[in-house]
Amino acid sequence: MDCIFCKIVKGEIPAEKIYEDENFLAFLDIRPLSPGHTLVISKKHYRWVWDIPNAGTYFEVARKIALAIKQSFGTEYVFLKIIGEEVLHAHIWLFSNPQKAIGDKNDFAGNAKKIKENLNLYGNNS
Repeated sequence: MDCIFCKIVKGEIPAEKIYEDENFLAFLDIRPLSPGHTLVISKKHYRWVWDIPNAGTYFEVARKIALAIKQSFGTEYVFLKIIGEEVLHAHIWLFSNPQKAIGDKNDFAGNAKKIKENLNLYGNNS
């Protein structure tokens, strides 16, 4: 299988990680729509989000990260997008309002640091 997200999970491809536990990984998108644009994936390969057996836990992880993004970039809301056509591995996009978010979307290290710091407010497990 030639899945880029599986390669990120295995450490074969670098990523700016912001969250990791035994089942899930979240990292910054390399083509961000706004500061802190994050992808939340299952570490085990599933084609669709709806195939993930512990979907409730998955969405709880996404919720905590969304709240941290909101706090980190001074935006009132965070968009969630699930399509799955770009990479054939289940993933959730989380990104703040591009017109309202404070920060540089290409400051990957700085944005990851902000999100991780704010994620601690919401019970970060990583």
